[in-house]
Amino acid sequence: MIPLVYDQINHWGKDDEFFLALLKKINVKKIADLGCGTGRLTTHFAKAGYHITAVDPNEEAIEYAKNKKYPGEVTWIVGDSSDLQTNAFDTVIMTANVAQVFLTDKSWQQVISDAYRALKPAGHFIFDTRNPLARAWEQWEKDMTPDVAINQETGEPLEIWTEYEGFVDDIYTFYETVKNARTDEVLIQEKMQLKFRTQEELYESLQRVGFSQIQVYGDWEFKDATVETKSFIFHSIK
Repeated sequence: MIPLVYDQINHWGKDDEFFLALLKKINVKKIADLGCGTGRLTTHFAKAGYHITAVDPNEEAIEYAKNKKYPGEVTWIVGDSSDLQTNAFDTVIMTANVAQVFLTDKSWQQVISDAYRALKPAGHFIFDTRNPLARAWEQWEKDMTPDVAINQETGEPLEIWTEYEGFVDDIYTFYETVKNARTDEVLIQEKMQLKFRTQEELYESLQRVGFSQIQVYGDWEFKDATVETKSFIFHSIK
Protein backbone atom coordinates (compact mmCIF):
# COMPACT_ATOMS: atom_id res chain seq x y z
CA MET A 1 0.00 0.00 0.00
CA ILE A 2 1.09 3.57 -0.67
CA PRO A 3 -0.11 5.77 2.23
CA LEU A 4 0.18 9.01 0.22
CA VAL A 5 -2.73 8.01 -2.04
CA TYR A 6 -4.37 5.01 -0.38
CA ASP A 7 -7.41 6.73 1.14
CA GLN A 8 -8.09 8.71 -2.02
CA ILE A 9 -8.33 5.67 -4.31
CA ASN A 10 -10.07 3.33 -1.86
CA HIS A 11 -13.53 4.76 -1.31
CA TRP A 12 -16.18 3.76 1.23
CA GLY A 13 -18.07 0.75 -0.05
CA LYS A 14 -20.21 -2.30 0.53
CA ASP A 15 -17.29 -4.12 2.19
CA ASP A 16 -16.91 -1.43 4.84
CA GLU A 17 -20.64 -1.47 5.59
CA PHE A 18 -20.55 -5.27 5.88
CA PHE A 19 -17.72 -5.28 8.42
CA LEU A 20 -19.55 -2.74 10.58
CA ALA A 21 -22.78 -4.75 10.33
CA LEU A 22 -21.01 -8.00 11.23
CA LEU A 23 -19.34 -6.43 14.28
CA LYS A 24 -22.69 -5.07 15.42
CA LYS A 25 -24.29 -8.49 14.92
CA ILE A 26 -21.76 -10.33 17.12
CA ASN A 27 -21.94 -7.66 19.85
CA VAL A 28 -18.28 -7.20 20.83
CA LYS A 29 -16.34 -4.40 22.49
CA LYS A 30 -12.58 -4.86 22.27
CA ILE A 31 -11.11 -5.23 18.78
CA ALA A 32 -7.67 -5.70 17.25
CA ASP A 33 -7.54 -4.26 13.73
CA LEU A 34 -4.64 -6.17 12.22
CA GLY A 35 -3.09 -4.64 9.10
CA CYS A 36 -4.96 -1.39 9.73
CA GLY A 37 -2.92 0.62 7.20
CA THR A 38 -3.84 4.31 7.21
CA GLY A 39 -6.76 3.66 9.55
CA ARG A 40 -9.33 4.34 6.83
CA LEU A 41 -11.78 1.86 8.40
CA THR A 42 -10.27 1.81 11.90
CA THR A 43 -11.51 5.32 12.62
CA HIS A 44 -15.06 4.21 11.76
CA PHE A 45 -14.73 1.34 14.24
CA ALA A 46 -13.71 3.92 16.86
CA LYS A 47 -16.64 6.16 15.91
CA ALA A 48 -18.95 3.17 16.43
CA GLY A 49 -17.73 2.92 20.02
CA TYR A 50 -15.35 -0.05 19.90
CA HIS A 51 -12.13 -0.15 21.89
CA ILE A 52 -9.49 -0.51 19.18
CA THR A 53 -5.89 -1.66 19.05
CA ALA A 54 -4.68 -1.04 15.48
CA VAL A 55 -1.53 -2.72 14.21
CA ASP A 56 0.44 -2.33 10.98
CA PRO A 57 4.13 -2.74 10.05
CA ASN A 58 4.05 0.35 7.81
CA GLU A 59 5.25 3.24 9.97
CA GLU A 60 4.26 5.87 7.40
CA ALA A 61 0.71 4.47 7.25
CA ILE A 62 0.40 4.58 11.05
CA GLU A 63 1.54 8.23 11.02
CA TYR A 64 -1.21 9.05 8.51
CA ALA A 65 -3.69 7.23 10.75
CA LYS A 66 -2.61 9.06 13.90
CA ASN A 67 -3.11 12.43 12.23
CA LYS A 68 -6.79 11.80 11.48
CA LYS A 69 -9.53 13.38 13.55
CA TYR A 70 -12.07 10.93 14.90
CA PRO A 71 -14.15 10.32 18.04
CA GLY A 72 -13.13 7.55 20.39
CA GLU A 73 -9.73 6.15 21.26
CA VAL A 74 -7.36 3.98 19.23
CA THR A 75 -4.07 2.46 20.36
CA TRP A 76 -1.82 2.57 17.28
CA ILE A 77 1.06 0.07 17.07
CA VAL A 78 3.79 -0.17 14.44
CA GLY A 79 4.24 -3.93 14.38
CA ASP A 80 2.63 -7.20 13.40
CA SER A 81 0.49 -10.02 14.81
CA SER A 82 3.22 -11.05 17.25
CA ASP A 83 2.64 -7.74 19.07
CA LEU A 84 -0.95 -8.63 19.99
CA GLN A 85 -1.58 -9.30 23.67
CA THR A 86 -2.65 -12.82 24.65
CA ASN A 87 -6.32 -13.48 25.53
CA ALA A 88 -7.06 -9.78 25.21
CA PHE A 89 -9.61 -9.24 22.42
CA ASP A 90 -13.22 -10.06 21.61
CA THR A 91 -12.41 -9.82 17.90
CA VAL A 92 -9.36 -9.81 15.64
CA ILE A 93 -10.26 -8.37 12.24
CA MET A 94 -8.27 -8.02 9.01
CA THR A 95 -9.92 -5.98 6.23
CA ALA A 96 -9.05 -4.88 2.68
CA ASN A 97 -7.71 -8.31 1.64
CA VAL A 98 -4.78 -8.05 4.08
CA ALA A 99 -4.93 -11.85 4.31
CA GLN A 100 -3.42 -12.02 0.82
CA VAL A 101 -0.14 -10.30 1.71
CA PHE A 102 1.08 -13.36 3.65
CA LEU A 103 2.87 -15.09 0.81
CA THR A 104 4.13 -18.26 2.50
CA ASP A 105 2.25 -20.98 4.35
CA LYS A 106 4.54 -20.34 7.32
CA SER A 107 3.70 -16.61 7.52
CA TRP A 108 -0.03 -17.30 7.12
CA GLN A 109 0.06 -19.98 9.80
CA GLN A 110 1.87 -17.55 12.09
CA VAL A 111 -0.67 -14.74 11.72
CA ILE A 112 -3.71 -16.96 12.29
CA SER A 113 -1.98 -18.61 15.26
CA ASP A 114 -1.28 -15.17 16.72
CA ALA A 115 -4.91 -14.18 16.13
CA TYR A 116 -6.08 -17.30 17.96
CA ARG A 117 -3.70 -16.59 20.86
CA ALA A 118 -4.82 -12.95 21.09
CA LEU A 119 -8.51 -13.76 21.33
CA LYS A 120 -10.44 -14.37 24.51
CA PRO A 121 -12.28 -17.72 24.65
CA ALA A 122 -15.25 -17.57 22.24
CA GLY A 123 -13.59 -14.62 20.47
CA HIS A 124 -14.15 -13.91 16.77
CA PHE A 125 -11.62 -13.89 13.92
CA ILE A 126 -12.81 -12.07 10.79
CA PHE A 127 -11.05 -11.45 7.49
CA ASP A 128 -11.74 -11.09 3.78
CA THR A 129 -9.89 -12.43 0.76
CA ARG A 130 -10.49 -12.85 -2.97
CA ASN A 131 -11.69 -16.11 -4.45
CA PRO A 132 -9.02 -17.29 -6.95
CA LEU A 133 -11.76 -18.94 -9.04
CA ALA A 134 -13.16 -15.46 -9.79
CA ARG A 135 -9.85 -14.51 -11.48
CA ALA A 136 -10.03 -10.83 -10.45
CA TRP A 137 -6.64 -10.12 -12.06
CA GLU A 138 -8.15 -10.58 -15.54
CA GLN A 139 -10.27 -7.45 -14.99
CA TRP A 140 -7.36 -5.57 -13.42
CA GLU A 141 -5.18 -6.18 -16.47
CA LYS A 142 -7.80 -4.77 -18.86
CA ASP A 143 -7.84 -1.39 -17.10
CA MET A 144 -5.13 0.75 -18.68
CA THR A 145 -6.17 4.08 -17.14
CA PRO A 146 -4.43 5.57 -14.09
CA ASP A 147 -6.10 6.39 -10.81
CA VAL A 148 -5.92 10.05 -9.86
CA ALA A 149 -5.26 11.74 -6.54
CA ILE A 150 -3.94 14.95 -5.02
CA ASN A 151 -0.72 15.35 -3.07
CA GLN A 152 -2.21 16.58 0.22
CA GLU A 153 1.04 18.37 1.14
CA THR A 154 1.64 20.28 -2.12
CA GLY A 155 -1.74 20.29 -3.84
CA GLU A 156 -0.15 18.82 -6.98
CA PRO A 157 -2.21 16.39 -9.10
CA LEU A 158 -1.05 12.77 -9.03
CA GLU A 159 -1.51 9.73 -11.24
CA ILE A 160 -1.20 6.15 -10.02
CA TRP A 161 -0.20 3.69 -12.74
CA THR A 162 -0.29 -0.08 -12.29
CA GLU A 163 1.86 -2.55 -14.22
CA TYR A 164 1.02 -6.25 -13.93
CA GLU A 165 3.71 -8.91 -13.99
CA GLY A 166 1.40 -11.84 -13.32
CA PHE A 167 1.76 -15.17 -11.53
CA VAL A 168 4.71 -17.21 -10.45
CA ASP A 169 3.13 -20.30 -8.93
CA ASP A 170 0.16 -18.84 -6.99
CA ILE A 171 1.74 -15.49 -6.11
CA TYR A 172 0.64 -12.53 -8.20
CA THR A 173 3.04 -9.59 -8.67
CA PHE A 174 2.30 -6.05 -9.81
CA TYR A 175 3.88 -2.59 -9.48
CA GLU A 176 2.28 0.71 -8.53
CA THR A 177 3.89 3.97 -9.62
CA VAL A 178 2.83 7.39 -8.35
CA LYS A 179 3.71 10.25 -10.70
CA ASN A 180 3.28 14.00 -10.62
CA ALA A 181 0.60 14.43 -13.29
CA ARG A 182 2.02 17.79 -14.43
CA THR A 183 5.73 16.96 -14.65
CA ASP A 184 5.59 13.14 -15.07
CA GLU A 185 8.12 12.87 -12.21
CA VAL A 186 8.03 9.46 -10.52
CA LEU A 187 7.49 10.02 -6.78
CA ILE A 188 6.99 6.44 -5.55
CA GLN A 189 7.21 2.98 -7.07
CA GLU A 190 6.29 -0.11 -5.08
CA LYS A 191 6.25 -3.81 -5.79
CA MET A 192 3.08 -5.55 -4.59
CA GLN A 193 2.52 -9.28 -4.21
CA LEU A 194 -0.62 -11.24 -3.35
CA LYS A 195 -1.26 -14.89 -2.56
CA PHE A 196 -4.56 -16.37 -3.77
CA ARG A 197 -5.64 -19.20 -1.45
CA THR A 198 -8.69 -21.35 -2.07
CA GLN A 199 -11.65 -21.50 0.28
CA GLU A 200 -10.67 -25.05 1.22
CA GLU A 201 -7.06 -24.11 2.01
CA LEU A 202 -8.18 -21.27 4.26
CA TYR A 203 -10.82 -23.35 6.01
CA GLU A 204 -8.35 -26.14 6.77
CA SER A 205 -5.68 -23.70 8.00
CA LEU A 206 -8.16 -22.20 10.48
CA GLN A 207 -9.18 -25.63 11.73
CA ARG A 208 -5.54 -26.61 12.27
CA VAL A 209 -4.91 -23.77 14.73
CA GLY A 210 -8.11 -24.54 16.65
CA PHE A 211 -10.82 -22.30 15.21
CA SER A 212 -14.34 -23.70 14.98
CA GLN A 213 -17.81 -22.63 13.77
CA ILE A 214 -16.16 -21.36 10.59
CA GLN A 215 -18.65 -19.37 8.50
CA VAL A 216 -17.75 -18.18 4.99
CA TYR A 217 -19.90 -15.36 3.60
CA GLY A 218 -19.86 -14.33 -0.05
CA ASP A 219 -19.64 -10.91 -1.66
CA TRP A 220 -20.56 -8.75 1.33
CA GLU A 221 -23.90 -10.37 2.08
CA PHE A 222 -24.96 -12.59 4.97
CA LYS A 223 -25.19 -15.56 2.63
CA ASP A 224 -22.92 -18.58 2.23
CA ALA A 225 -20.10 -18.24 -0.29
CA THR A 226 -20.30 -20.26 -3.51
CA VAL A 227 -17.76 -21.17 -6.20
CA GLU A 228 -18.87 -18.03 -8.08
CA THR A 229 -18.26 -15.72 -5.11
CA LYS A 230 -15.70 -12.97 -5.81
CA SER A 231 -14.87 -12.15 -2.18
CA PHE A 232 -14.85 -14.50 0.80
CA ILE A 233 -15.48 -13.16 4.30
CA PHE A 234 -14.34 -15.70 6.90
CA HIS A 235 -15.77 -15.59 10.40
CA SER A 236 -14.53 -18.17 12.89
CA ILE A 237 -14.66 -18.67 16.66
CA LYS A 238 -12.00 -19.53 19.23
